[in-house]
Amino acid sequence: MQAYFLENNAPVDNEALRAVGVLAETLPIEPSGHQPRLDELMHERGYATQDEVQLSPEMDNLESICAKFIDEHLHEDDEVRFVLAGAGIFDIRSQDDVWMRLEVGPGDLIIVPKGLHHRFMLTEAKHIHCVRLFKDPAGWVPVYR
Repeated sequence: MQAYFLENNAPVDNEALRAVGVLAETLPIEPSGHQPRLDELMHERGYATQDEVQLSPEMDNLESICAKFIDEHLHEDDEVRFVLAGAGIFDIRSQDDVWMRLEVGPGDLIIVPKGLHHRFMLTEAKHIHCVRLFKDPAGWVPVYR
């Protein structure tokens, strides 16, 4: 995972991410390596469901799906993603209006806490395969700024 401030490209460390409530970790890709940690998070944080999502250039509706994430928004539930394949970009707005960019790839786990403004986009490859955790999938509806 690469994390940096958009304003000046200075690196963002885990302490700065934690200060805005973002959890970022790297886990093994193999299910035996990452599933115990995901199970732990589900238990600790009250997530009730787990699924997988894939976005790829072969999808007829890829552009319309991506259009929902590119505009700045927040959720009433945490956004939890563990990347199995591909890559994506999360832009996170801190409470003092500083933008941080997190480029995620295979093995990266990110939790964007509920109520934190952010946006998401795919990289040029336009492919990502993620595990998602939810307390309630209905709470993951975007609320646009």
